[in-house]
Amino acid sequence: MRLPFPRMPSGKRARQQRQAAAATAGRTPPPVRSKGGGGPRTRQASPRVLGIAGGVALIVIVAIVLAVVLGSGGSSKPSVSSSDLPAIGNAHWAGAEQGAVEANALFKGIPQQGLVLGKPTAPVEMEMFIDVQCPICRDYEVNSLPTIVQKYIRTGKVQLHLQPWAFIGSQSKTGRLAVIAASFQNKGFEYAKVLYDNQPDNSENTGYLDDNWMARMAASVNGLKVQKVMSQKNDSAASTIASKVDSLAKAANVQGTPTVLIGPTGGKLQDIMPPGYAPTLQITEQAINQALGNA
Repeated sequence: MRLPFPRMPSGKRARQQRQAAAATAGRTPPPVRSKGGGGPRTRQASPRVLGIAGGVALIVIVAIVLAVVLGSGGSSKPSVSSSDLPAIGNAHWAGAEQGAVEANALFKGIPQQGLVLGKPTAPVEMEMFIDVQCPICRDYEVNSLPTIVQKYIRTGKVQLHLQPWAFIGSQSKTGRLAVIAASFQNKGFEYAKVLYDNQPDNSENTGYLDDNWMARMAASVNGLKVQKVMSQKNDSAASTIASKVDSLAKAANVQGTPTVLIGPTGGKLQDIMPPGYAPTLQITEQAINQALGNA
C-alpha cells in the first residue's frame, strides 16, 4: 500500500536521495531487475499487458533517506501558490524547482520543434515513450538521458522523438497534456525534465500532479509562458497529439514505459529491450552506435 507524500518536501527529498544514491554507486547506477538481480531493470508495465510492476527494494535507500533528512534538519522550500508564480518561467527565480538550472542548460542550443529534439539531418532516430508518473522513466531521464543528449543529440548524430503516453492513471493523462502544451512553445523537453527531477517517490495516483504543481514546474523553465501552458493543455490540439501517441504506441506494441526504439532515420525502429525490461544507458548507447554504423 502506498502512503501519500507531502508535495513540496517529497520532490526535494526524492532528488536529494537520488543524488546520494548515485554518489555511492557511481555516475550511472547498475541495471538491476530487482534487489540482488543481475539483469536489466523492469520497466513500468502497462496494466493492460503486465499489470503494475513491483517496486524496487528500498532497504538501502531508506538508510540514505534518513541520512539526508536528518542531515538537512527536515527543511524544505515553502509552498508557492499559482498566483505567486512568474508569468514567464525562469530557472533562477526565488521559487525555482530542484534541477531547473541543469534542465534548462541540458537542452540549450539544441534544435527543438514540438516533441522532437535534435537536428533533422541526424542519421539515427530515437523514439521514447514515457509516462510522467512513471518512477522508472524518472530514473532513465535523470541518470541516462543527459549522457545521450550530450554525446549523440547535441552532436547531431541522433534526433529524439518524445512520445508522452498515459496508462498509470488519470493524472498521467493531464500530465502528458501539459508536456504537449509546453512543446507548443518548444520547451517540452525542459518541462518534462523538471517534472521528473521533482517527482515524489511512491507517488503514482496520489494526486500530486495537479494544476498547481504543474504550473510551479512550468515556472522553472526559461521562457515558458506559464498560463499559456495551463490553458493549452486543455485545448483540442493537445488532445489530438495525445491520441496520435496512443496510436503510435499501439502500432509499435509498446507494453510499458520507458520504452526506447532506435533505428536509422526514416527506417524501421526497434525496441532496444525485450518486453518487460527498462532500457539502460549502456544498452541505449550500444543500439545508437550500431545504428550509426549501419547508417
